[in-house]
Amino acid sequence: MSVQQIPIEQPLLEVRNLKKYFPVTNSLGKVTGHVQAVNDVSFHMKKGETYGLVGESGCGKSTTGRTVLRLIEPTEGETLYKGENIYQLKGRKLLDMRRELQMVFQDPYSSLNPRKRIGHILEETLKIHRIGSKQERMDRVMDMLNKVGFQSEQYFRYPHEFSGGQRQRIGIARALMVDPSLIICDEPVSALDVSIQSQVLNLLEEIQDEFNLAYLFVSHDLSVVRHIADRIGVMYLGQMVEEASTDELFAQPLHPYTQALLSAVPLPNPTIKRERITLKGEVPSPINPPSGCVFHTRCQHATEICKKNVPVKRDVAPNHAVACHLYE
Repeated sequence: MSVQQIPIEQPLLEVRNLKKYFPVTNSLGKVTGHVQAVNDVSFHMKKGETYGLVGESGCGKSTTGRTVLRLIEPTEGETLYKGENIYQLKGRKLLDMRRELQMVFQDPYSSLNPRKRIGHILEETLKIHRIGSKQERMDRVMDMLNKVGFQSEQYFRYPHEFSGGQRQRIGIARALMVDPSLIICDEPVSALDVSIQSQVLNLLEEIQDEFNLAYLFVSHDLSVVRHIADRIGVMYLGQMVEEASTDELFAQPLHPYTQALLSAVPLPNPTIKRERITLKGEVPSPINPPSGCVFHTRCQHATEICKKNVPVKRDVAPNHAVACHLYE
């Protein structure tokens, strides 16, 4: 009797060795160097999963999200959506792919046209993709406004008539208009008050359950990412240094940089004391990153091998990978 093999589920999104370098020019326009914003980043996402991408400002997490969506063209690497390389698509195929991948931007005000009414902003996505008649588009907008907590009459208002949290809800509604499978959320709650943050996060979770969405959630706030993410990737200076399930990462962080980040997260119970790990020195320039491990200039555990050899990200436990010479 033959044993039936269980098929391995294909990732919804797979990023392979992604690099994005921005040229640096002098006053004469000559290229004198490159900003290594994203340097050899790899990860994958499953359908319906939330993947948190975290790190301090300037680590390249937002650039990674925009490059994955091809708002920025990559320098090297591949991004496969349902097995197809996004960077090789052109014309109608690229437009069709953009229906599947949408984005919620960090600043909800600057991402909305101040001269257009909210209803027209939401309809624009449907017009670009030639979806529905005029009446069908209006009905779709009214339905989506209701799903994110608005009344029908708010269809005719302008962006400046809404608060920051309301504008972010409009950004979420716009991303949902074409029934995507994956939404890249670029710091979607960082500009909002804490009480409003929780409302928007709860809305994202409700929508995810209803539409079976996957989220690539970019944030510098680990407490927010812990609330919403299934798995987390930690970035430092354009590189992925650790990747694990959310519970595993918070229970047992392995990379010294991840340990330092988690030590800075406030604890809700004031009676619990936790040692704060203070990193020394400044973040190196991405124009001229350090040799070997990019974190060795600030790491208290650094040795000679850290200064010479680039650590390879390897699995040290089920669903837990780290790029550090301490675990080789």
